[in-house]
Amino acid sequence: MTKPSLSELLHAAVASVGGTERPGQVAMAEAVAETIDDNSHLLVQAGTGTGKSLGYLVPALAHGERVVVATATLALQRQLVERDLPRTVEALQPLLRRRPEYAMLKGRSNYLCLHRLHEGVPQDEEEGLFDQFEAAAPSSKLGQDLLRMRDWSDDTETGDRDDLTPGVSDRAWAQVSVSSRECLGASKCAYGADCFAEMARERAKLADVVVTNHALLAIDAIQGAPVLPKAEVLIVDEAHELVSRVTGVATGELNPGQVNRAVRRAARLANEKAADALQTASETFERVMELALPGRLEEIPEDLGYALMALRDAARNVISAIGATRDKSVQDEDAVRKQALAAVESIHGVAERITEGSEYDVVWYERHDRFGASLRVAPMSVSGLLREKLFAERSVVLTSATLKLGGDFNGVGASLGLAPEGVAGSDRAESDDLPVWRGIDVGSPFDYRKQGILYVARHLSAPGREGNRTDMFDELAELVESAGGRTLGLFSSMRGARAAAEELRERLDVPILLQGEETLGELIKSFAADPETCLFGTLSLWQGVDVPGASCQLVVMDRIPFPRPDDPLMSARQKAVEEGGGNGFMAVAATHAALLMAQGAGRLVRASGDKGVVAVLDPRLATARYGSYLRASLPDFWYTTDRNQVRRSLSAIDAAAKSSA
Repeated sequence: MTKPSLSELLHAAVASVGGTERPGQVAMAEAVAETIDDNSHLLVQAGTGTGKSLGYLVPALAHGERVVVATATLALQRQLVERDLPRTVEALQPLLRRRPEYAMLKGRSNYLCLHRLHEGVPQDEEEGLFDQFEAAAPSSKLGQDLLRMRDWSDDTETGDRDDLTPGVSDRAWAQVSVSSRECLGASKCAYGADCFAEMARERAKLADVVVTNHALLAIDAIQGAPVLPKAEVLIVDEAHELVSRVTGVATGELNPGQVNRAVRRAARLANEKAADALQTASETFERVMELALPGRLEEIPEDLGYALMALRDAARNVISAIGATRDKSVQDEDAVRKQALAAVESIHGVAERITEGSEYDVVWYERHDRFGASLRVAPMSVSGLLREKLFAERSVVLTSATLKLGGDFNGVGASLGLAPEGVAGSDRAESDDLPVWRGIDVGSPFDYRKQGILYVARHLSAPGREGNRTDMFDELAELVESAGGRTLGLFSSMRGARAAAEELRERLDVPILLQGEETLGELIKSFAADPETCLFGTLSLWQGVDVPGASCQLVVMDRIPFPRPDDPLMSARQKAVEEGGGNGFMAVAATHAALLMAQGAGRLVRASGDKGVVAVLDPRLATARYGSYLRASLPDFWYTTDRNQVRRSLSAIDAAAKSSA
């Protein structure tokens, strides 16, 4: 039997999901197949509606090697495991003459821990938690959730938090889950044979396709803790999110509350001398943090340095002391010991990292109204880590609807540790050993110039750092009124979103939903259900709203979403680029803004029949030198600064939507 062609396989897969084969999808599948065969790397921009999941799954399954697919959002993970993979495998099995297996794998804390569920939480403040509740009449919401999870544990096959519906609060889930550091290990745990996390790992080891998330990929690659099975092919979907997720995993934090919890846990197991030293170091650290002002610490102040060294040394001694003692009076001592070690090791690791003072790290204070001050440390850049850990020994495909910023892939490529496109082979020294890659844009099935307008309100005053923009509110109200509601408002700060919602609720007779007043899922559901409704919010809406049709015909951005000038990490990265002779503003701030704006503009056209306007209420997009770079990063909408033309267009779109309703 002859080997089926890629086009045959793709055709069968597309038919199985009831889709339509698109030229961009075919081009993507061919490029992915070629990349896997060449053992090279690919960045592929695939616009909304391309069908990119099948564009990478089909060639990966056809190749026959194990593939890991890492995504950023739960929605896409679920789509892959519950919809795309089952149907694709079913369709390809007769042609491939084999049945590829697939599995989903997440971090350990995403799975129910049977030991924690049945033995309780081994820490002072939660002792006896389960004993408080009678099964028939739990006395609180937390108690109800715990009893419901105990019942669920008998029925679930996965123990995956996301399979529990309705869901529970983070506090409730924390009572029945453990981190990898807190886990006793299957061989030492009385429930090891039935452990949900271990079963998920075993399924992943046997699977041809493992679907995971960016965070677990980062832990596996960067922290040197192998949790994913070895794979010949890595596909990173929603790849525009990868750098920020990896940065998050590589960021350490210290705060007084966290240190105090570690002290309490250690006191039960360490000898008195070691425990007292950690207590004293904790009190010193807390006094320093009371005076902390938000901002970057280019040099560690002397008092903080002493406090951190004391914390580091005391934590190291406690770790040694806990390892050398056994306390038979402590019930379930192994679990108590494991949790105490995890807490103290975390304190030691971050304190040591900051005191070492690496030039590649950024250290800063943050202050939260509710939680007080914290000390954070993050890598100046993750590009070197990614280049070394991600692209070695396997073929990597990175895909997203927004990878091409300012007209090319070099901005995103640089953040991933890749040389500028085309700088390869003979054009660079062999000793550089930079990954060989190429970028392709397979386009979109949508006709953006006919389906959408990019309107820049050039006549408005430029946004300042403080104060309400009265002329912006006037413009926003007129646009929303012309659109008949149907507006997704994307704001660069929660304060801006709240001010706009309050202002327009007074001026207009259309429902205005505001992020934070209900769960995001409920807000999006309400927004989609009523075309007259508007939804205002901040960052998560820029990337998380998928509402095709008449409910979203106007997307408004209040300003270009540059990072805050006082953002310690972004400003440090910008300064580092400038010191290296580059343009820090374009490399960091403009790239950050371009990515967010591309994601925001992508909320407008989600289906072939969608029409509408993306309105940017920041004149700098039309007048500033960097405006053309930002506009080149957006879908190719028809561009105008004519406010009257836009109002007429919105009114016409609104009338058409009402007549077809």
